[in-house]
This record gives sequence, C-alpha cells and structure tokens, in this order.
Amino acid sequence: MPTQFIETLIIGGGQAGLTMSHMLSKRGRPHLVLERHGIAARWRTERWDGLRFQFPNWSVRLPDFPFRHTDPDGFATSGAIADFIAAYADFIEAPVSQGVNVTALRRDGGGFIAQTSSGPIAAANVVIATGPFQRPDIPAWLPDSLGMFQVHANGYRDPDQLPGGAVLVVGAGASGAQIAEELLRAGRRVYLSIGHHRRMPRRYRGRDFIWWLSALGMDQIPADRRGADQSPVLITGAHGGHTIDFRRFATEGMVLLGRAEAAVDGVMHFGANLQDSLAHGDAALTGFLNAADAHVIRAGLDFPEDPEARTVTPGPPALANPPTRLDLRAAGIGAVIWATGYRFDLGWLDVPVLDDHGAPRHRLGVTEIPGLYFLGLSWLSGATSSFLSGAGNDAARLADHIATRS
Repeated sequence: MPTQFIETLIIGGGQAGLTMSHMLSKRGRPHLVLERHGIAARWRTERWDGLRFQFPNWSVRLPDFPFRHTDPDGFATSGAIADFIAAYADFIEAPVSQGVNVTALRRDGGGFIAQTSSGPIAAANVVIATGPFQRPDIPAWLPDSLGMFQVHANGYRDPDQLPGGAVLVVGAGASGAQIAEELLRAGRRVYLSIGHHRRMPRRYRGRDFIWWLSALGMDQIPADRRGADQSPVLITGAHGGHTIDFRRFATEGMVLLGRAEAAVDGVMHFGANLQDSLAHGDAALTGFLNAADAHVIRAGLDFPEDPEARTVTPGPPALANPPTRLDLRAAGIGAVIWATGYRFDLGWLDVPVLDDHGAPRHRLGVTEIPGLYFLGLSWLSGATSSFLSGAGNDAARLADHIATRS
C-alpha cells in the first residue's frame, strides 16, 4: 500500500488536536488530524449524565470561538461541550479523518511513519494530542471472582445503572466528589474514600472561582513553578455550582473514610488520615480566600464581604474516629466506583520519549526528537495547559516551532 505523506500529523481530535489544527491553518501549514473515534467522543461516552462542566459558561472558549450560551453564570452539560467542540471543528474546517486508530509510530529518516487502521502515513512532524486522561487506573484489589459490581468513573452514567445497596466511591477528586454527591442526593447509602485535596470556593465575594484564578494570576503559573502540593483541586458545577464540603456530606449521611490502601478477601482497608486530609482541604481554602482578600485591598475593589465562605461545618462525631476496615458484603456494598484517575497509554510509541513510568519527556511540549511534540497534557507549560480554553497558547507556540522547521 502506498504511504501517504503529510507535513504535520496530529494524533487526537479533541480540543487540543483541533486547536493545533487551527493554529497550523492560520500559518498556512498543511496537516492532518487523526481521531480514532469521533470528534469529542469521550465527552459523549465517558461522562456521566448529571455532569456539569466545572467552568462557568462565560469562561468557556476555544481560539477565535466563544461558547454560545443564555446563562453566563451557568454550567454546561457534557453534551453541550461536545457539541461546542464539534462546532469548532466545523468552524476551523479542520482536516479530520475520523475512525482512524494509530497503532504504532516510529522514526523514519528525518521524519516519522505512523501505522494506522487505514494504512501507513509518513510525516515530517507529529503532534500527539491524545490528552491526559487515557487509560483508567483501577487497582487490582477486588477480583472478578468476588462478584462485586465495579466501574471506573469514566464508565459511570447514573444511579440507576448500579445494583441495589450501598455504594463505595474510591477517590475524592472532582469526579469522585461529584458522583458521591449525586448518589447521596439519589438516596443511596454512600461511602467515600478521601485523600489529600484542595477544596476551593465556587464563588467568593460575588465572583466565581475562575474569575479569581485570573485576577490572582494563578492561571499564569508556569510549569516550573507548580509547587509541591499536587493534590486535586475540588470545584463543581453541579446543582448550580457550590463549594464542596465533605463535612456537610457526612452530616447528610455520607460515610467518609481515609485513603484506600488495600483490599483482602473483599475487605477494604483505609488509612487513618481522614482528619489530616480534611484539614489539608480547609487550609487550601483558607489560603485562597486570604489571597483573594489581599487582592481586593490591593486593587481597591468594592466587593461585598463574604464571612460565610470561611465557615467550617462541624460534621458528625463519627468523623473523629472513621473506620479503617470495611467488609464490603457485611456493609451492604452493592457497587464500587473507582474515581482513581488515569494512566498514560502510549505503548504504541516506538520512539524513545517516555520515562520509566510511561509518561512523556518533553520541554513545554517539545521533545528531544526533532519534529515530535505533545499537546494538551496537564501542566505542559503551565496551569491551564489541559483546560478547554488553555491549549491555545501552547498550540500557537508549537505551530511557530513547526513553521520554523518547514
């Protein structure tokens, strides 16, 4: 089969890959985008029905293409975000081949050969824009022989999907916290395993958290100044958007547990770190509010006081001595939801750009292999690199880099 040649091959047709396409088109550089499923497919197939985007509508945008909405302070459904990304692809007239899977990528002289489900493609440059959420990470603690219903957060859809009984949610990042709250509101008995986290205010002194990120310059933090605390930041757009408060969840009946550590014969074991994790979240919230207050004074802003934002819910007495052992059958657990994040799935790369953990080695998206790039990864260059509206600057910089090689 003859090998097709393209100057730049973009692997991945999500927001990062499409943004890269837009920037190359603006520079008149020929390219092709390969998408193994359909545009924004993961927004349609790997999000639960009740999900609301974490960013308010007014802040949602792609380069040269704002999100159309009727409520600036509302939070879009995953379907609306998928439609927005698909509309962006039409707007930029992206050259996308859908349903094409890349099975291998290797060097070939000064360029590359990609083996795909539709035949080989040669390229002078390759941009890998497959995103940070690739392979669901599920601990192999509960074997299938146990007969326990298990699903990763990316496969959860709604409470009716789950068998009867209580539900254990392992992981309290943004997804785990939102799913646990949805199940609690649906009347399910919920156990939630919590590790270190940074809870943030949904709104403070009349402004949304995303507004404050920009005002405080936190959205401009470069990767080399990320800081030691890399625990997940918790915000939610569900139910109109509110500040996540695990102690309030506990008051409403949710059972909070420490960090999941192991499972033996259907018995889950948890660390005795719950109070420490809750305190860590509170300290992050307080630090953020202090920074916001200092900015108000410094900038002379006439923003209303908001003392309620600093109120700490006492929580039930049981929080002082949470269980560290949970027999799933004895507790009536009918389902386990693993909100335990993702791992990279780049084993198809036959190019030496991965570290010992399978993560890409790069400098601001540029690898040591001339012509090979990454885009859309968390903290690729800074705090917003993996955000829907954050890939534009990275894509523009990489497009300039590619143009200088042509």
